[in-house]
Amino acid sequence: MGFEGEFVPVDEEVLKREKAKARELRQSQWWKNLRGQGVCYYCKKKVHPSELTLDHKIPLSRGGKSVKGNLVAACKECNNKKKYLLPVEWEDFVQGKLND
Repeated sequence: MGFEGEFVPVDEEVLKREKAKARELRQSQWWKNLRGQGVCYYCKKKVHPSELTLDHKIPLSRGGKSVKGNLVAACKECNNKKKYLLPVEWEDFVQGKLND
C-alpha cells in the first residue's frame, strides 16, 4: 500500500480471490449474526438487517483483505458515501474535512 490517498494498483487475480472470499463470508453464520444486530458500523444507526451491506474498512482497491477484522456491516447510505476511503479518511470526511 502506498501513502495515504495514493492508489496502488491491485492485481486483478488478487481482487478476484478477495471478492470470492467476501462472497463466502456473506453466507457464514458470523455475517448473519453481525447483520442480524441491525447496526451500521459507521453511523451506529439501527436499521433493518436487510438494509445492511458488507463493507471492507480498508477497501480491496486500497489493499484491504476479505477477513473478519476488515469487514463490517454498513448501511447503504454510509457504504455509498465511504466508497474507497480508508478509516482515517472516513473520519476526516465525517468531521467535514473532506469534500463529498
